[in-house]
Amino acid sequence: MNLSEHMKRKLVLAIAFGILISLKAFTQDNGWNALKLGVKGGVNFSNLYVDDVDDENMKAGLNLGLFAKIPVTKRLSFQPEILYSSKGSKITYNNILGSGTYRFNLNYVEVPLLAVVNIAGPLNLQAGGYVAYLSSANVKSVDDEGNIQEVNDLDADNFNRFDGGLVGGLSFDIKGFTIGGRYNYGLNEVGESGSLAGQLTKNSKNSVITFYVGFGF
Repeated sequence: MNLSEHMKRKLVLAIAFGILISLKAFTQDNGWNALKLGVKGGVNFSNLYVDDVDDENMKAGLNLGLFAKIPVTKRLSFQPEILYSSKGSKITYNNILGSGTYRFNLNYVEVPLLAVVNIAGPLNLQAGGYVAYLSSANVKSVDDEGNIQEVNDLDADNFNRFDGGLVGGLSFDIKGFTIGGRYNYGLNEVGESGSLAGQLTKNSKNSVITFYVGFGF
């Protein structure tokens, strides 16, 4: 990742945080004290579902970001978020291109938009969708001896920059603390059609299980 990409991501997060702080101040001034803003972070267990491969392996990555929980009714809230989310997979393939193992590292700026329904006590059901922008990508090859080498022919330009999909999960909210788990299913193909990444991943889509903790104020 180059410096400009890093600075762009920081700028997006800073602007989002400023908007959330302004919204928090506005709602407090108008007596709406139930609004919650917070930070969250956790781990992704991601995979790419690919045709004609010998093996698919789940890859661990980070997710970090900000969220707001906006009450609609006593039991229903709207929860927008902005996250840095690392996805991808380790894929062993054997096809007309040859055989080998690739480790796909795909880093997104992701915006989930969720409806949160309080089921009972601290237990909440979350459902909605997300949109995401691929901020950076790298692919590394791994040989049988564990040696790792970056594949220079594969970068972010070989992948579709935009992704979107469905989200569902559960969370437990206790005062200012939240813990939860989600499943994200991408609806867009990861590899760009006609590129090497498109040939390797074919019609694959992102599939991610996420566990996280958060702190609201």
